[in-house]
Formats: sequence, C-alpha cells, structure tokens
Amino acid sequence: MTALKYLQAYPQTLQDQVRQLIERDQLGSYLNERYPQRHAVQSDKALYAYALELKQEYLRNAPSFDKVLFDNRLDLTHRALGLHTTISRVQGGKLKAKKELRVASLFKDAAPEFLKMIVVHELAHLKESDHNKAFYKLCEYMLPGYHQLEFDLRVYLTWRDMQGKPKAL
Repeated sequence: MTALKYLQAYPQTLQDQVRQLIERDQLGSYLNERYPQRHAVQSDKALYAYALELKQEYLRNAPSFDKVLFDNRLDLTHRALGLHTTISRVQGGKLKAKKELRVASLFKDAAPEFLKMIVVHELAHLKESDHNKAFYKLCEYMLPGYHQLEFDLRVYLTWRDMQGKPKAL
C-alpha cells in the first residue's frame, strides 16, 4: 500500500481513491483535468501586488505586510509551503516590526487556484495566528472551496513526489 504522507489526516476512503488513481497511473491526468491553467505571477513584485489585492478585498482592517516574495528555501523538508513572519528591529529608540509573507517557489509553476490558496492561507495569519476554527472560517470566506483546494494541493504534492523531482503539473 502506498504511503500518502500529505494525506494522512484525511479519511481512509479518500486516501484509497488517491491510491486507485496512482495504481491506474491516472493521478497526473486527474490533476491536469481539474487544474489545466498556470498563473502569470512570476516575480516577487507581481506576488506582492497579488497578495495586496486579496488583502484589500477581504482584510482591509488587518495589519499590512511589508514584503511578499517567492522563497526557494521553503520546501516540504521544512514542512512549509508558505510562511508569515514578523521581524522586530530596534531603530533609534523605537521598536519597528515588519511583516513578511513568503511563498514556496514551487508555486511559480502551479495552478492559479493553488497559488491563491497558499496566499489566502498566509494572509489569514495576519488576523488569526493559530490554525483554529476561526482561521479556517476566514480562509473559506476569502476563498470558497478552500478545503477542497487544500486537499487537491496535497494530492498535487503527492504526484510531484512520485515524479522524483520538482516538476510543474
């Protein structure tokens, strides 16, 4: 039986459906059918604008961020596809805090739905620091179908791992 490390928290029935697609060598075609397009957000500047647009639409009162970028050091070995950080620095006699959103570089070649899901996830951390009910409710508000996209992203990561190298869908 194939170990599905990204899907371990999901019900056995869903894992079995993914295993069947793997056994029939249909996982890649399943993902291509559901997510045939690629997004055009390829630079840190474009990612910043993309995240800012989503923030303005859904989180006007949330704290703003200072930096948004694709980070090639973020990967699955760090168990992170995105990161939100606050960096505090002393400038003169004042403490300045800068908020950063980092998105794993693997999303440069992913479907636009996956990029939006990860950016929404990181933006939700501006208001909710923990992965609790309120956090996921906020994610669902900003991106209806968030939970399905998170599951499909995990299926995509499984497929990527099966390819043996980083590869776009």
